[in-house]
Amino acid sequence: MRRLYSLLVCFVLVGLLCFGVYNTSWAATAAKHYTELQLPPLPQVKIPKYERYVMKNGMVVYLMEDHELPLVSGSAIVRTGDRFEPADKVGLAGLTGVVMRSGGTTKHTPDQLNQILEQRAAMVETGIGETAGNASFQSLSEDLQTVFGLFGEVLREPVFAQEKLDLAKTQLRGAIARRNDDPDDIASREFQKLIYGKDSPYARTQEYATLKNISREDLIKFKQQSFYPNNMILGIVGDFDSKKMRSLIQAQFADWKPNPNLVKPQLPKVSEKKQSGVFFVNQPQLTQSNILIGHLGGQFNSPDYPALDVLNGVLNGFGGRLFNEVRSRQGLAYSVSGAWSPRYDYPGMFIAGGQTRSNATVQFVRALQQEIKRIQTQNVMPKELAFAKDSTLNSFVFNFEDPGQTLSRLMRYEYYGYPSDFLFRYQKAVAATTAADVKRVARKYLKPDNLVTLIVGNQSAIKPPLTQLATQVTPIDVTIPGSPTQATRN
Repeated sequence: MRRLYSLLVCFVLVGLLCFGVYNTSWAATAAKHYTELQLPPLPQVKIPKYERYVMKNGMVVYLMEDHELPLVSGSAIVRTGDRFEPADKVGLAGLTGVVMRSGGTTKHTPDQLNQILEQRAAMVETGIGETAGNASFQSLSEDLQTVFGLFGEVLREPVFAQEKLDLAKTQLRGAIARRNDDPDDIASREFQKLIYGKDSPYARTQEYATLKNISREDLIKFKQQSFYPNNMILGIVGDFDSKKMRSLIQAQFADWKPNPNLVKPQLPKVSEKKQSGVFFVNQPQLTQSNILIGHLGGQFNSPDYPALDVLNGVLNGFGGRLFNEVRSRQGLAYSVSGAWSPRYDYPGMFIAGGQTRSNATVQFVRALQQEIKRIQTQNVMPKELAFAKDSTLNSFVFNFEDPGQTLSRLMRYEYYGYPSDFLFRYQKAVAATTAADVKRVARKYLKPDNLVTLIVGNQSAIKPPLTQLATQVTPIDVTIPGSPTQATRN
């Protein structure tokens, strides 16, 4: 028995040894450093076949067939946005977008709409954001006619039920009450106010008082200002026959009268409110500082945008300067980033920042400033440039992950007046970007000596004090004006 036990132990040991030798051999021959990996070239991006036409009432329509799954989805972009709402009724556009769907139609109550859609695992949604309105639907191919009919109803015949408006207001009041719970949200909100100005449509916030000013009649009026077929782009993608889809669209929207007096609204003017300064939001409960620094930026259609995006790649990511220097070498940040963030039809921002421990706040800000200056003065090394360009170009294919995403991009470019091949022009320009281009745009667009700096943190824990950054540190009061109870009466 003892001999048998010994033999079993020997077999086990030999087996383990052999396994270990085999694994070691495999690891020695198969494991490679990531720089040695040979990856195949990315596939060439091709836009799927699509059809574009304009109806007699002015509605622009895109159709893109995709028969991979028995699904159809669509969306309409409407030329509107919360930047066009009155200053004393901030929140009007968002409420219009929400209650347009939740409030039911002339033919179906909210409950009836929900029941029909739930029974078919379908969806119809609406919303209005900063620069556009949107209505969308999704359904199984077999339910397309029913769901598309409801989609048309919501677009054309919403009733804005008062009780649904009351509910939406209650939810927004709850959001206002909670808006200072997250330091990231505070930093983002207040930084926009510093750059654009607190009264700018691109920075103002809804308050209890502005919600109180909004009535059901305001929603109806706001909707009537822009929801017309000649102010809309409709796109549909999925498992359908284009000829039949055209007939369905014709039946649903051909009798929708355009607005012959419709004019493209003038965009709000943008100017840089603050061009420098250190600002502080005291949050005594925090154990770290949330920091943003930056200034006014630009638009996607700038000829220098591709080079600026390569500059973003030099600064950002696991191989970027900010990560390597501020986070890894100096150990100053939990997270750190910096990017030129443009917009389609108004100037965006250049923003850098992150989170750090309270006693490293001043050092963190100085490290960010130093890296912004360094990219203006020191040449980008060939390895850095290659990394930034490869990262940007390799992510390019993810702009076309599915036909729906591609169609959405085509619609967006038409909405903002961009050429349909804008992204491919951008791709070519990125590939042609040189180290000299990166240095040139850094010097031209970045303003390290005119940065707005915002810190959200615990004042008593920040050592050394923020006065080491500037002789004057301006406090920002984020107290929420009014109270929910005083604002509930409509």
